[in-house]
Amino acid sequence: MDSRNPGQAASSRLAGSRVVLGAILVMLFSLLSLQDAAAHDPGLSSLTIRQRTNSLEATLTVAVKDAAQVAELDKDHDGIVTPGEFAQTRSQFETAVARQLFIAPDGKVAMPQSVRSRLDENNNAEVLLNFDAVAFFNLEIQSKIIASLPLGHRQYLQVQNSTGETLFERLLSAAADHAIVKIPDAHSSIGAFEAARSFANFLCLGVKHILTGYDHLLFLFGLLLVARGFFSSLGIITSFTIAHSITLAVATLHLVQIPSRIVEPLIAASIVFVGIENLLRGDIPTARRMVAFGFGLIHGFGFASVLREAGIGSGTGGIILPLFSFNLGVELGQIMVAALALPIIWKLRENPMFIARWAPACSAAVVLLGSFWFVQRVWMT
Repeated sequence: MDSRNPGQAASSRLAGSRVVLGAILVMLFSLLSLQDAAAHDPGLSSLTIRQRTNSLEATLTVAVKDAAQVAELDKDHDGIVTPGEFAQTRSQFETAVARQLFIAPDGKVAMPQSVRSRLDENNNAEVLLNFDAVAFFNLEIQSKIIASLPLGHRQYLQVQNSTGETLFERLLSAAADHAIVKIPDAHSSIGAFEAARSFANFLCLGVKHILTGYDHLLFLFGLLLVARGFFSSLGIITSFTIAHSITLAVATLHLVQIPSRIVEPLIAASIVFVGIENLLRGDIPTARRMVAFGFGLIHGFGFASVLREAGIGSGTGGIILPLFSFNLGVELGQIMVAALALPIIWKLRENPMFIARWAPACSAAVVLLGSFWFVQRVWMT
């Protein structure tokens, strides 16, 4: 039993609530300094090695803004690489790629016989290299170009046989830019082992993407801020999950395409909408699940940008495993965040002061951050 009088106990609880809410508001406003949150993590490219009858074909696909880190593609330094600028400077990019990509069948480094590049429909720079190579049992690959790309960049490596079957998959990084592929025979278990490793890699990539996707997390926070309990929260999270899973799949499969310049501002607008709805409609706005579903469709296109920039879904094979494991990683990341945040929100909602004052303050912070990102993505990017 609390030995203090009711006034003192209430004052103590109010002070505790203010400390917790103060920490939440500080955390929200601190996101203003995270400029990288204005766009999703672009740090993923793809490298596909295909066996031909007497040759090897290597295709590197990288976002053009990352390619500009490797060679001087932006001639006027305005932050945009136009098709005309790429046509004038692509030889420099081709030379840089050929110099930093090493293909060694059975330990013998092969020299590219031809190198050509283009801009694809997703505004990625694509480089196609052809190497002479007879039959071999081991293939060594080193992509030193990753070190020239932004910090934390990952490269999705695929090795395919002449029929298009994927023999090997791995995510490379600057610290681990080397791989040795043993060409499996009909009874080898190497292919299954590499598939399991690729599953784990894309699972981790999905978790990392949602944990660093501050806009997605803020959208969820705004939705859950007015949720009263477990089932209300579960319905909101489930609606959001189903929606973004649908559009992640259709966008990666190129069934529906929406440019990032449209998707990114819409994601910011969804944050503003949720925050304003919380302020105007108060506790438990009706149709909150439909709001989560509708805007979840937009957020799914944002998730898909990670896989699309890597060339996954471009017809080179190996799409199902990356798509499934990446999406599963996103869901696991959401569950981790929800498991941490929801008990705190539910506890705070037991205090009438939270519902009357601090919940609106948090919603106002959501509106402010969403508005900042919207302005940044429309007029400052």
